Amino acid sequence: MQVILLEDVKSLGKKGEIVKVNDGYARNFILKKKLGVEATSNNLNELKLQKKNEERIAKEKLDAAKEFAKELEEKQVTVSIKTGSGGRSFGSVSTKEIAAAAKSQLGYELDKKKMELDVPIKSPGTFNVKIKLHQKVTAELKVVVKQA
Repeated sequence: MQVILLEDVKSLGKKGEIVKVNDGYARNFILKKKLGVEATSNNLNELKLQKKNEERIAKEKLDAAKEFAKELEEKQVTVSIKTGSGGRSFGSVSTKEIAAAAKSQLGYELDKKKMELDVPIKSPGTFNVKIKLHQKVTAELKVVVKQA
């Protein structure tokens, strides 16, 4: 019997796949626990429509991420850091501080966990911080660090 999986089933397949299983296994386990449905022509057509819709939504998200990346690369954020005598800093600028500055100065909600700092920012200057917006889209935000 052919079955369309509605959820990931260990050692059988992933959600949306069409798999061939024994009749008893399908009736007693997969269909009973609602892990899948029988692969009838109606269900196959529904699966095709669902996949097409998911592809369209994924494309829209990718396009939106690309637009936001272009917008973000034109902007800059200013962060201050405490420094002592001789220009030595106390600590470094964290991604949390950059995210807070972006929210207050630009109005953007940026996830601090998706920011990548190559080296810790411990001195005043201008730095580019990479931000992963999507699996395929990475933007760079210009961060200006000033002495407090």
